[in-house]
Amino acid sequence: MELPDDHALTRDGMPATGRGRVLLLACGALAREVLALIRLNGWSRFDLQCLPAILHNHPERITGAVEAAVARHGADYERVFVLYADCGTGGSLAAACARLGIGMLAGPHCYSFFEGNAAFEARGEVTAFYLTDFLTRQFDAFCWRPLGLDRHPELREMYFGNYERLVYLAQTEDPALTARAEEAAARLGLPFERRFTGYGDLAAELEALAAG
Repeated sequence: MELPDDHALTRDGMPATGRGRVLLLACGALAREVLALIRLNGWSRFDLQCLPAILHNHPERITGAVEAAVARHGADYERVFVLYADCGTGGSLAAACARLGIGMLAGPHCYSFFEGNAAFEARGEVTAFYLTDFLTRQFDAFCWRPLGLDRHPELREMYFGNYERLVYLAQTEDPALTARAEEAAARLGLPFERRFTGYGDLAAELEALAAG
């Protein structure tokens, strides 16, 4: 399930009206996973507001988009929590959240917190290209076409020649998604590895937020 840009949902999938106590301000690439966790745990105090997932490709725009969303919606909630990690913002998102007095996910990016920040750091991988469930579904829209590989496949070596494998960090047990991720690896000319992560630290952080 993908949400329209700047659209809020409650745990039952209906439009939110600001009645929830906690606003989850999330990357649109996390919408499906966050909604699944909300429904699974019955977290009725949470409302979800998603920013455009394409910001994943434009990290320099994330901090401003988060600040604007907090300005629009924050006053309607007792608490705001940002469901982004640093995500390429170079620390500017963390600085903005500290200034606004709101929390955010720990870690450098979604690949890290899905695997678990400690486990990801311990691996120290620098030559793996990562996909999540979302990025597997959106491989053409977020990778293949933006890099121009649909028009100039000869650029593949320039972009991916230094990678040693594609690692699919799977949030769900979905054979069809696994097949799509393996196909993406073949298209990039990379060996394929799948790791089932579930929701990783995303689940842990939301559980802590719900409890506190």
